[in-house]
Amino acid sequence: MPTRQKRNSHSIEINKNRMREHWVIPDIHGCAKTLRALIEDLIKPSKHDWIYFLGDYIDRGPSSKEVIDYLMYLQHEDYNLRLLMGNHEDYLVKSVEEEKNLKKILGIRQTNRKKKEWLFHGGKETLQSFGLHDLRQFPEEYLEWMRNLEYYIELDDFFLVHAGFNFKNGKPFSDTESMLWIRDYDIDSSKVFNKRIIHGHVPVSLEFIDLSIKNKGYKFIDLDNGCYMTKREGFGNLIALELTSMEYKVQYNLDL
Repeated sequence: MPTRQKRNSHSIEINKNRMREHWVIPDIHGCAKTLRALIEDLIKPSKHDWIYFLGDYIDRGPSSKEVIDYLMYLQHEDYNLRLLMGNHEDYLVKSVEEEKNLKKILGIRQTNRKKKEWLFHGGKETLQSFGLHDLRQFPEEYLEWMRNLEYYIELDDFFLVHAGFNFKNGKPFSDTESMLWIRDYDIDSSKVFNKRIIHGHVPVSLEFIDLSIKNKGYKFIDLDNGCYMTKREGFGNLIALELTSMEYKVQYNLDL
């Protein structure tokens, strides 16, 4: 267990007798110090609470392995977590699968286009955090953890998803590709039982996040503040939204 986890393991357990809280945390993107500070210093959950993660745990930031290790630690310690898959986890898993299936023609290995795209969008930092040069050596334990991530979560008043839903599809809950990748879509509230959609995937300003949380007329809440975008004004924070009170916590980036 990392030093910070040892030092703060007791602090996470305070306030056991308070009402159960439900926290939603969006795209972490390899920022492990920021994630730990958000949970241990600001949220301080008990094992009575629930924490929902919207995907994109890896890439761009320096500590993708440490992010997953920390989430695995919380799961091992029996915290109530539900974790969605993001498009970056999908990128990685498919890149590894394609890399392993490449054939050699006249002694030359075929090009892995999926891997090339993934590396360009932050995969290089993930490989570095795992200390790898060969994608085929990526640890199976972590790949299996990613394969078991959920695509969406339905709660009493909300649907949680990484990117969104394809409402042009007669069965939007069957289109898992859109749940990971879609960016622009018009919400048909009747297809989500008039529940608000909470997602990440597309970075928006802190001002817009505040507006969408407080305005009940908004059909969606985008919580992604671009944790890795530290040089852009109004961005560069990791957000956690509590679903009962609709209050949120903001942790500035500690990794970049």
